Amino acid sequence: MSAGVTVKDVCNQFFNAKKAIVESGELTNRSREDYRSACEVVIACFGKARLADDVGPDDFAAVRAALAKRLGPVSLGNTIQRVRSVFKFATDNGLVTCPVLYGQSFKRPSRKTIRVERARRGPKLFTAAEVRAMIDGATVQVGDAEPELVRPGRAVRAMVLLGINCGFGNADCGRLPRSAVDLTRGVVDYPGPKTGIPRRCVLWPETAATIREASAARPEPTDPADADLVFVTKYGRPWAKDTADPTLAKEFKKLLRALRIDARKGVGFYTLRHTFRTAAESKDQPAVDYVMGHEVAHMSSHYRETISDDRLRAVADHVRKWVFGEAA
Repeated sequence: MSAGVTVKDVCNQFFNAKKAIVESGELTNRSREDYRSACEVVIACFGKARLADDVGPDDFAAVRAALAKRLGPVSLGNTIQRVRSVFKFATDNGLVTCPVLYGQSFKRPSRKTIRVERARRGPKLFTAAEVRAMIDGATVQVGDAEPELVRPGRAVRAMVLLGINCGFGNADCGRLPRSAVDLTRGVVDYPGPKTGIPRRCVLWPETAATIREASAARPEPTDPADADLVFVTKYGRPWAKDTADPTLAKEFKKLLRALRIDARKGVGFYTLRHTFRTAAESKDQPAVDYVMGHEVAHMSSHYRETISDDRLRAVADHVRKWVFGEAA
């Protein structure tokens, strides 16, 4: 079967296999799109008519050099890993006559390289004042212009609160089902969409109230399949999209720019998750991990089936006090 198999043939079969895994619920559409991007890199660099058997270490070295010019260490490492997945698929499925040789250079950047780059960029964190500005809006004065009051919409405000209250990321907010939110008890019980790891969070009064407001003003979804989503855009569409151009990320960047808050590359909505984790550092570690949905490789976590809401509330109160001060 390997005779005459081109790079395009390999990519087509690989992508179709990923599509089947998406349909079975074992892979997200967003992950599939990441693999599509890797296939596009392969085709662009090697040519779609290139025989898969002809690709070797020098070709992979050239790909890495080209990618390194436009990607940071983390993105470079992820792309290299996905390209390797494409050719591992070719080997495992007999599309090439012998295992693909990548050479010594086609490796992910070292941990040291990633640490140095992170240190250069600085921490991905918001201050408590910046978080309050995102939640409540702020008066922005630029030069001699009139002060401008910047306020996020109800849905964005609610999602910002979920980000700092529960450590939610973009997809967590965009795919949050109504069935996961109990506003009467003030809790969210929502396993991670990607991992399925249990997560539970006690909501602040501000978070619960803003979710109620956003729910009351929520437009009707254009697709009946989205009827259970807590948040939809003003066009009735999900906030989370399976593309590299997600709606919430774009809207949040606009808010950061309007509030004159650090919007450098790498700082975005997900930074709220970093900020929550950092603000909660001094509290109950197992409870923080449970809120974050982190799987801890320790025997005690294997036997721990749940964590009490009192402990989760203590974590939530600790972060709330950091955000709003002693009056919280």
